[in-house]
Amino acid sequence: MKSSIRRSSRGARRSAAAVAVSAVLALTATACGDDGSGSAGDKGEEGSGKGEIVFWDNNGGVRTDIWKEIIADFEKANPDIDVKYVPIAATEYQSKVDNSIQAGGLPDVGGAGAAMLAGFAAQNALEPLDDRLGKSSLNGKLNEDMVKSLKSAGGDDDKLYSIPTSANNGVLYYRTDLFKKAGLDEPTTWDKFYEAAEKLTDKDKNEFGYTIRGGAGSIAQALDAMYGQSGITSFWDSSGEKTTVNDPKNVEALEKYVGLFKKVTPAADLNNDFTKMVAQWDSGTIGMLNHNLGSYQDHVKAFGTDKFRGIPQPIGAGGKRVQVSNPVDGLGLFKSSKNKEAAWKFIEFATSKAENSKFNESAGQVPANTDAAKDAWVSEAEPTKLAAEALSDGSTTIVQLPYYLPDWNTVSKTDNEPAFQKVMNGSMSAKDFLDTLADQLNTAQAEWNEQKG
Repeated sequence: MKSSIRRSSRGARRSAAAVAVSAVLALTATACGDDGSGSAGDKGEEGSGKGEIVFWDNNGGVRTDIWKEIIADFEKANPDIDVKYVPIAATEYQSKVDNSIQAGGLPDVGGAGAAMLAGFAAQNALEPLDDRLGKSSLNGKLNEDMVKSLKSAGGDDDKLYSIPTSANNGVLYYRTDLFKKAGLDEPTTWDKFYEAAEKLTDKDKNEFGYTIRGGAGSIAQALDAMYGQSGITSFWDSSGEKTTVNDPKNVEALEKYVGLFKKVTPAADLNNDFTKMVAQWDSGTIGMLNHNLGSYQDHVKAFGTDKFRGIPQPIGAGGKRVQVSNPVDGLGLFKSSKNKEAAWKFIEFATSKAENSKFNESAGQVPANTDAAKDAWVSEAEPTKLAAEALSDGSTTIVQLPYYLPDWNTVSKTDNEPAFQKVMNGSMSAKDFLDTLADQLNTAQAEWNEQKG
C-alpha cells in the first residue's frame, strides 16, 4: 500500500506543507553532503559486507554518547566496516526520512520505532527482515511482544520491518524530598496527584507542583492523562470504526488536566518538548513530571536516587490503572541500501545481549533482547522494575494507540500539537480539539480498513 493512495482534504493540506519542509531539508542536505544511500524506489544491493554504512539516530543528542560507544564496539569487532553516525533530533527525524524517501539520500540503517513505522513501510522504504532474523543468532532472543508490536505497527502482521531495541513505559516521577516536606502522600491516585500539584505550588518562590508538556510530543502525554482518568480501556468503540478520544469522559478529563497549565505549572511549559521539560524538572523545584523510563538516568544525575522516585501512572477512581501504549523502538534496514549485508551485521550487533543491555541501561528502558533483560541493572533501576511489575501483575490496562495507521504520526503531531497549545491557552475548547482529532482518526481508520479490504 502506497501513501499516495490516501486521499482527503487533510492530506492535501499536508502535501502543501510537505513541499515547504522538503525544500528546506533539501537545502540542508545539499549543504551537509549526501548522508545516505538512495531513495525508496531503489531496491539496493546486498553489497560486499564491508566498507561504509550510514546510520541515522532517531534521538540524536539524547542518545549520541551511547550510540558512539556501541559503534566503537562494532567497528572493533568488524574492522572492515565503518559506520557513519548521523544524529537527528527526535522532533526532526520523521520529516528528514520522509523527505529522503522522495528525494533520495536515505541511510543504510535508521531508527524505525512503532510511532513512525507505518508511514515508512507504506512508502516501501524498509526491507522486510523476517528471513534475516530467522537465520540470525538473534532468532528466539527477542521479546515476542515487542516483535508483535512492531509487526502490527508496520501495517502487516506477517512482515517485520524493524528489529526492536527497547520498550518504554509511562512514569510519574516525583520529588520525594518535596513531598515529605509538605506532608503529602505518594501520588498513587489521580486525586492525590491533583492535591499534590496544588499544594506544592508557590509561584512567588518559583515553585510548581507539576510540569505539563505543551511542545513536541504533547499529544501522547495528554492522551495518557485522559484515558488514565476516564478509565476507558479501548481506543476504538465496539464497531472498531469510531475512536473514543472524544468520549465525554475523556473531554472532562482533558479539561481538568489542561486546567493545570500556569495554575500549578511554569508558563514555559507551553513550548516545552521532553528535553526542555526534563531539564527544567532536573534543575528546579517542581514536584512532579510525567515522562517515561528514558529520562530516569537524567534524574539520577540531577538528584541521586534519594530525592525522587519514578512510579507507574496514578490509579483511577475505579481502582484500575489505565495507560496508553508507549511505542516500541527499533532499527530498520532501508531498502535502498547498497550494503545490506554490512547494515544487517550492525543491527544484529546493536541488539545482541551485551550491546542491547548497555544501550538500555543508559536509556533506562526495557531491553528487547531477552538475555539482556535478565541483567542485574534492570531490577536495580526502580522505575524499570516497577513498570515491569505493573504490566505483568494485572493492575494495568493498556490502551493500544493505532500506530499501524500511516496517518497516525502526522495526525498526532503535525496536525494537532499546535491545536493542543490553543487548548492550553484557552483559545480552543477541549471538546472542539478532541472532536477534530476524532474526525481525523475516524477518516484515517476508514481509509485503512478500505485498503485492507
